[in-house]
Amino acid sequence: MFISNALVIKRVFYYFYPKYFILRQLFIVLSFVTGFISFSQNKYPQNYFRSPVDIPIVLSGTFGELRSNHFHAGLDIKTQGKEGLPVFAVADGYVSRIKVGQYGYGKAIYITHPNGYTSVYGHLQKYKGKIQDYVKSIQYKKENYETGNLFFKEDKFPVKKGDQIAISGNTGGSGGPHLHYEIRDTKTSKIINPLFFGLMVKDDIKPTIQGIKIYPLQNDSRVNSKNIAYSLPIKKITDGKYKTDEVYASNLVGFGIQTYDRLNNASNKNGVYSIEMTVNNKRFFYHEVETFSFAETKFINLHIDYPFYKKYKKRFEKTHKAIPNKLSTYKGLINNGIINVKEGLSYQVKIIVKDFAGNISTINVPLIGVKNNTLFSSKDTTAYKIEAKKFHKFSKNGVTVAFPKNTFYKDNYINFSVENNSAKVHEDVIPLNKSFTLTFNVNKFSSIEKQFLYIAKYTSGKYSYYVNTRKKDSTFFTTTKTLGKYGLKKDTIKPTIKPLYFKENQNLNKHKTLKVKIGDVGSGIKNYRATIDDNWILMEYNHKKSILTYDFNDKKLVGNKHIFKIVVSDNVGNTKTLSASFYKNN
Repeated sequence: MFISNALVIKRVFYYFYPKYFILRQLFIVLSFVTGFISFSQNKYPQNYFRSPVDIPIVLSGTFGELRSNHFHAGLDIKTQGKEGLPVFAVADGYVSRIKVGQYGYGKAIYITHPNGYTSVYGHLQKYKGKIQDYVKSIQYKKENYETGNLFFKEDKFPVKKGDQIAISGNTGGSGGPHLHYEIRDTKTSKIINPLFFGLMVKDDIKPTIQGIKIYPLQNDSRVNSKNIAYSLPIKKITDGKYKTDEVYASNLVGFGIQTYDRLNNASNKNGVYSIEMTVNNKRFFYHEVETFSFAETKFINLHIDYPFYKKYKKRFEKTHKAIPNKLSTYKGLINNGIINVKEGLSYQVKIIVKDFAGNISTINVPLIGVKNNTLFSSKDTTAYKIEAKKFHKFSKNGVTVAFPKNTFYKDNYINFSVENNSAKVHEDVIPLNKSFTLTFNVNKFSSIEKQFLYIAKYTSGKYSYYVNTRKKDSTFFTTTKTLGKYGLKKDTIKPTIKPLYFKENQNLNKHKTLKVKIGDVGSGIKNYRATIDDNWILMEYNHKKSILTYDFNDKKLVGNKHIFKIVVSDNVGNTKTLSASFYKNN
C-alpha cells in the first residue's frame, strides 16, 4: 500500500514526541470548546446592555436552575443583603409593562429595547419618579395593592440607558432581598440567559457532583440483578473528577445526576449550565440552558426524578429523555439518552457538568453488560387505570375525581380512596400535564356548616392548607395539578389584627408609617381593606412577615384627630375589624 512521505514523517514524529501529539489534541479540544462558547455569545450583543445595578455582580440564582415546577427564568443578583439599592435601565427603550402582585415577581417592570430584546426587573421595593406616581395612582383608583398587568406605548415612559427606574426590594415570592433580572426576545417572549449579553460574574469554581443514579427503564431491565433504581456511591479523585465502581446491568437503562455550582463570593448552591453524557466517547445526551420558553418550563417535572424529589426533596436531573418531554434545551440525543446494555459488552459512561464560565466536572461510570436473569416481569396494577389520552371519572363515597384527556403524560394505575371527609388521589409522585377536578358532595352538611367549610390539601401528617374552593348548593370542588390527599375542613376562627408601634389615641406626628400585623390559623387570609377617616388607603402586605404598612406620605390628612379602620377576611368569610383613633398633623 502506498503511503506518502509526509505521512511517514508525521507518524515517526509522533512516535518519538508523544507529548507533542497529546498537547496538539488538547489544543484542538480547547479550540472547539472556546469556539463554541464564542459562537453562542456572538449571537447576542456584548456591549449593548449595562449592568442593572452599580455593585459587583454576585448571584444567588442562575439562569435555568431547578425550581419547583419550573426552571428559573433569570438571574438573581444579590443586593448586599438589603433593600433600597438603585436599579437602572440596562439600555435605551421604554417601559412597556408593569405589574404589582402579592406573589411571583412582586413589583416588576419590563423595558422594551429597540434591538429586539426586553429586560425584566423583579422583586422591586418601589418604582422611581413618574413611574411610581403613576402606579400608586392606579392602586388608589382600583383600591387594590395588586395592579394586574399595565401595558404602555413607547411615548408613556421612555428611558435612557443608565436611568434609575426603581430601587431593589424583597416583594413577591422572593426568599430575601435581591434583584431578579431577565432578558427576553421581544418577538417570541423566549427567555435568554443574561450572561450571554456580556454581564460579568466571577467564577473559577468547578461544579460539585453530589450523586449519581441508574434507572432500569423497562420491566425486564436489571441493575445489579434487580429492577430498581440505584444510587451509586461516588468517589472524588481530584477537584472536578469523580468515579463510581462497576455497575452490572442488562437491557435499557438511564442515568440521573445530582449536581450544583458555586460562584465566587457566594455560598449559594446554584444550577449548572450544561449536562452531557457520553457512552464510549460518543455523546448520547446534552442539555444546556441558553434559552427556553415559559410554555415548556413545566417539563422540568419530567426532566428530574420527580418521585424521588417529592419523597426526599433532592433533585436528580435525568440524562435520558422521557417521550412526552418537549424541552428545547436537549440537543443531539442518541436514543433519547437511553443505553441498551448488551450481555458481554462494557460501556464507559461519562457525565460532564459545566457552568457558564466553562468550569467542568466529570464522573465516570464503568457499566458492564450481563445476562438478563428475568424469569418473568410484573407490573403494579390497581382498580383505577388511567389511559392518558382518554377522559376518566371516578366516584366513591360522595367524592368524584375527573381527569381530562392528557392530564397524565402516560398511562398509569392510581389509587383512589375516601374516608372521613377526605380523599386520597394516589400520591404526589406522578407529574401532571393538566389540572384535574376534585368534587365533594356536601348535602349532609347544614347551610351554616357549609359556610365555614373549605377544601384543604394535606401535606404531611396533620398539616394542610387552603386550596381554591368553589361552592355550589350540594357540591364543593377544586381544580389542581397535584395528586395527594384532600379533605373538607371547618374554619370558624376569625383572623387576628395586632397594631404595631401605636395604640389608641396616640400622637403619631413622628411616625412615617402605620403598621399592623395580621394572621389566620384556619383557611388563610383572603383580603383586607383599610381606611383613614373612611378614605381607602394603600397598605402594602409583606406576607413573609404578615405585616401591613401604610406610608403617611401617600395622602394629606385633614385635621388633627383621625380614625384608622381595617377589616380582614379569611377564605371562608370570617372577618375581623380593628378601629383605632390617633392624632397626626400634616
